[in-house]
Amino acid sequence: MINGSKRIPQPIRWAMVGGGSQSQIGYIHRCAALRDNSFALVAGAFDIDAARGREFGEQLGVEPERCYADYLSLFEQEAQRPDGIQAVSIATPNGTHYAITKAALEAGLHVVCEKPLCFTVEQAETLRELSHKQNRIVGVTYGYAGHQLIEQARQMIAAGELGDVRMVHMQFAHGFHSAPVEAQSQATQWRVDPRQAGPSYVLGDVGTHPLYLSEVMLPDLKIKRLMCSRQSFVASRAPLEDNAYTLMEYEGGAMGMVWSSAVNAGSMHGQKIRVIGSRASLEWWDERPNQLSFEVQGQPAQILERGMGYLHPDALIDDRIGGGHPEGLFEAWANLYYRFALAMDATDRADTQALSAVRYPGIDAGVEGVRWVERCVLSADNDSAWVVY
Repeated sequence: MINGSKRIPQPIRWAMVGGGSQSQIGYIHRCAALRDNSFALVAGAFDIDAARGREFGEQLGVEPERCYADYLSLFEQEAQRPDGIQAVSIATPNGTHYAITKAALEAGLHVVCEKPLCFTVEQAETLRELSHKQNRIVGVTYGYAGHQLIEQARQMIAAGELGDVRMVHMQFAHGFHSAPVEAQSQATQWRVDPRQAGPSYVLGDVGTHPLYLSEVMLPDLKIKRLMCSRQSFVASRAPLEDNAYTLMEYEGGAMGMVWSSAVNAGSMHGQKIRVIGSRASLEWWDERPNQLSFEVQGQPAQILERGMGYLHPDALIDDRIGGGHPEGLFEAWANLYYRFALAMDATDRADTQALSAVRYPGIDAGVEGVRWVERCVLSADNDSAWVVY
């Protein structure tokens, strides 16, 4: 159980790039990072508007001289301080991720980056090589990967409780952009601008989330080939898609499907994963995050509840408040940041054994997400042809 007790000698000195007063996701990063006393927010370049960013940083309790106008100033000046930052979180539009992550690694910093890590596999491989060269971790915020029931599902599948895995159905299909909301929302405009969002909208923005959950639950399942069809139901968003279907064939013959959408009208969030085996299936849905459905063929369905003693010990490690109380997005993100901190500390101490014991979405997960989007776009733009993965 996580209870806020100290697991690393000192909080990691931490900064943010982006995540300012106009950002929704920035608040989630801060709540997650600061929850378990593993990080201390000491600096930042919070906003493209330097004055607004400085004002916001001061409201967060950051010293005025450590509220910087841009990320380059942040990295350069913090490197000259004996108490300079050790890690940075990047919560900016997609088009900036590569340059900021690269600069942070070159400055010797650990990185937590929003997905996607970058736009191309070539860029992603450059970052992976640099991460290894600098011996710094790169974490990617697939937030719900920190939820204890994802670990429970992983353990049940590994134990063979589902039998042979045959199918994996994944979706992240919300309805909040069923109308062209970007016309009135600056926060949404960049998501449908190819210069800032990259080669896709919903594939990269939402589709990679359940894809990563599948990688956690099924680490041995490897994609062999895929085909993708994508649509721009709000026509002004073309060439970027607001809906996409991806069909995947795995090595060994299992099949997978990902529905990525921002136009699933009436849906509140819609992130769901169902793993179907020869004996049984399990399903987890982020709108009911405290329940894992387990359905054995020919038997009544079971609902496993978060925090209960019958869960696998590795799942209960991530528990915070025991059974009966709900845990959701903030707890899952906090668990993830907790793991990031453990990985950073183990790396700094050159403790390879401790580092190998920490499971988190790292640089390999970031590269894989970029690769998946790139292959999906290639298929969709070639009449949904099968593409070798």
